[in-house]
Amino acid sequence: MVEFKKLMWMVRKEWISLKRHPPRLVAILVFPIIMILLFGYGMGGDLENLSVVVVTQDDGALTDATLDAIKSMKVYDVVDIIDDADEGRKMVDTGEVKAAIILPSNYDEMDSSQKAVTLYIDSSDQMATQSLAPTTQALFNELSAKQAIFAQSHAMVQTQNATTADENPISSSINSIKSSITLQVNKIYGDVKYIDFLVPAVLAMTIMMSCMMGMGASISGERETGELARLFMTPTSVATVVGGKIIGKLSVELIRALILLIAAIILFGVSVKGGILQTFILLVIGALCFVGFGIMISATAKTQEDYVQIIMPFCMPMMFISGVFYPIETMPWIFQKLAYICPLTYLNDAMRAVMLQGHTLGDVWLEILILLGFTLLFFIVGVVRFDRDV
Repeated sequence: MVEFKKLMWMVRKEWISLKRHPPRLVAILVFPIIMILLFGYGMGGDLENLSVVVVTQDDGALTDATLDAIKSMKVYDVVDIIDDADEGRKMVDTGEVKAAIILPSNYDEMDSSQKAVTLYIDSSDQMATQSLAPTTQALFNELSAKQAIFAQSHAMVQTQNATTADENPISSSINSIKSSITLQVNKIYGDVKYIDFLVPAVLAMTIMMSCMMGMGASISGERETGELARLFMTPTSVATVVGGKIIGKLSVELIRALILLIAAIILFGVSVKGGILQTFILLVIGALCFVGFGIMISATAKTQEDYVQIIMPFCMPMMFISGVFYPIETMPWIFQKLAYICPLTYLNDAMRAVMLQGHTLGDVWLEILILLGFTLLFFIVGVVRFDRDV
């Protein structure tokens, strides 16, 4: 039989326990707010402000109208308007913009020739491609229809003004109406499937989750059970203990990541254009970074439950705002800014560059340097606080 008074004491005990562990209490209160914000504002939004460069090789009313139409659409963020097609393609190749819209040299000519516009696009960003390609096609279909109407009106004026005997006004009118705009989509990395887009970031996310969550059991859990204290009673230095835990955890997580990578290649035919070795090196760097993050947090967590409650408000938001499932451009500007202080963002970018685009480690040196900077920071903070607490 339930004793009501004792039951209430048990409830009170739980609240007193929370009061004695402020990090856990704060995480319980803050984490749901963070998650509802991420789901409400960061997921499923329309892709907007995708960076593009426009290449104009002609001057005239149609070029001006096209530029005005592109600038008025939210999906485009026009970084620059240039007149060199090769420079526009280079900006896409280097990742400076998502796509280049290249208008042909005969774009403003009033004749019967086809005006072939080229959309040169970085197809490794599969979701951005799915948004930019149909939007751009619809834009030039509309411009083509308007241009046909204008050409027809122009032909009728020419017909009325025809004065020479050898001119065929009907033929002139028909040829002018044929004038239209076509769009050629040039996907520089071919057709990229969603699974190809997803796997590099899922590998990075798996490394992050495993390393960060695992360090809770490895350090905070052993501190709670007293194993860590007994270990330090032996003639073993702190550096040896921490180093052993880092290498042990790193080896386990890298084997896990390698299994995931091989499974993705075998089961889903995922391509690794930059090579498995370079991909594996990136995973090593990422694992070191997140192990360091785990050590930094576990240095202050007295119990494993405290560690989990502290780490979750860092871990879960990084999954959503670092571009694992959706491009960063789908999110409000505040989340886009926060994404670039998350190490997972740089690991995702580097993994996709190597696996999808075939880049080398030298091409992603900036992302690697930032990850190593995060790693150094995490280890310094973690070791300093670890020494003080143990």
